[in-house]
Amino acid sequence: MNKTLRLDSADNVAVALTDLQPGELVSPPKAPTQGAHPEAESAASAIMLEIREQIPMMHKVAVTAISQGDTITKFGQVIGVAAVDILPGSHVHYHNCVLEGLPANFGSSTDAVMAKVPTTPANQRFFRGFRRANGRVGTRNFIGILTSVNCSATVAKQIAAAFSHPAVLQDYPNVDGVIALTHESGCGMRAAGEGFDALTRTLEGYVTHPNFGGVLMVGLGCETMQVQGFLSRAGLQDSATFSSFNIQEVGGTRAAIEKGVERVKTLLTAVNAQSRQQCPLAELTLAVQCGGSDGFSGITANPALGVAADLLVQHGGNVIYSETPEIFGAEHLLKARAVNADVAAKLSERIDWWQAYTRANGFELNNNPSPGNKAGGLSTILEKSLGAQAKGGTSPLTDVLLYAEQRKTRGLVFMDSPGYDPVSVTGQVASGANIIGFTTGRGSAFGFKPVPCFKLSSNTRVYDFMKDDIDINCGTIIDGEQTLTEVGAEIFEAIIAIASGEQTKSETLGYGDSEFCPWKIGAVV
Repeated sequence: MNKTLRLDSADNVAVALTDLQPGELVSPPKAPTQGAHPEAESAASAIMLEIREQIPMMHKVAVTAISQGDTITKFGQVIGVAAVDILPGSHVHYHNCVLEGLPANFGSSTDAVMAKVPTTPANQRFFRGFRRANGRVGTRNFIGILTSVNCSATVAKQIAAAFSHPAVLQDYPNVDGVIALTHESGCGMRAAGEGFDALTRTLEGYVTHPNFGGVLMVGLGCETMQVQGFLSRAGLQDSATFSSFNIQEVGGTRAAIEKGVERVKTLLTAVNAQSRQQCPLAELTLAVQCGGSDGFSGITANPALGVAADLLVQHGGNVIYSETPEIFGAEHLLKARAVNADVAAKLSERIDWWQAYTRANGFELNNNPSPGNKAGGLSTILEKSLGAQAKGGTSPLTDVLLYAEQRKTRGLVFMDSPGYDPVSVTGQVASGANIIGFTTGRGSAFGFKPVPCFKLSSNTRVYDFMKDDIDINCGTIIDGEQTLTEVGAEIFEAIIAIASGEQTKSETLGYGDSEFCPWKIGAVV
């Protein structure tokens, strides 16, 4: 059994596939070869790599001598600079792999290749979804209670609580539930600018989301995010499936709860009348996300999800990739896949914005890898980003969106967001995602009503330990049981089944009521 894996012939580090001990002799990690002479390969194979210190599974080991100041490469890409001289067989991690010393123009390329969007295969695939009156298709059929401001959160939750017992909905089999999605903002903010616009886009994306068969919006009455102003800007008005009111205008808390309960009772009949019907995969929009990443994430779960994402795009579907701080150092790979120079430039603009944003708040993008990421072998944001970008597949990049901006093009798009998963997914759903693929290496507990979220583990260890939370184990790729293509195809079939109503692990556990978290940009006053 190979104990190390070298991902590219240019790499000077390899990934430990198991815990390595000092003094252990391991076969040199094989790398992709291009026309190497067989005798040269045999000579290289005869030299054993001696492990100089304990190296945990998923962490990196130097396979050549690396001098202080030299770049460290993984995935065939730069992930950092050697802070000291590193001997072969040594542990390479954040103690000796740093970002100081990178070239000043690192990652600044804006070259695009005018990539072509693939055509739909002849064997068109379908799923069973809820087609709404406006033509959009949902994968679930919820009634949503949304709030304009934190002050109306309690009323919204009390209204939803009246429908929380399964017996209340037993006569409405097509209704997936009544949920209250509340947030902490809506007041103490400017009535214009980036923060206000982002919240407006988020609320509009949810009010009109196809996974809601009906929506009730509850305001207080005196907040900055005025309900009537919001509805006017969004071009929305009360209808058979949408209504709104302010607590101050209906007589206070008790009256508002009673009014809300009665309104939901009215909605139940209309929403239950919706039923699943056959829809083409072109109506699916997959949000790809990762959390609790480790050293295997960029080798198994992320590229496997990328294979499934490419299959969905090839069948006319759509993919939203996000988390801008987690493409830092890998943005050149995305820009090279842009359909034109304008799309590549839009991505550069968002990176520049984040550089200024982080400086203004006293930190840097390399602060992004969490303690859990580092424990899993990820040393720098460059390494994390190179592994993370794989979940977007290889399809052409057709657009770059602001946070929660509605998707306007088909295929793969990038939506600007923080790396914090609840905030990022909130924006992806607002942009139109109706199914979420979430990869994890450390183990993640996450769901996201009204959109089903399926989770993929990067390694078998966490899958076996958290089987109640993980839907698909991608560790079988490292284990040698399945190929990347096979796991990607399995994920693709799971996407169709889940979109058609199959419950994910997070749904059976009841996750999804607390993860709605719009991005708060700007000062709270």
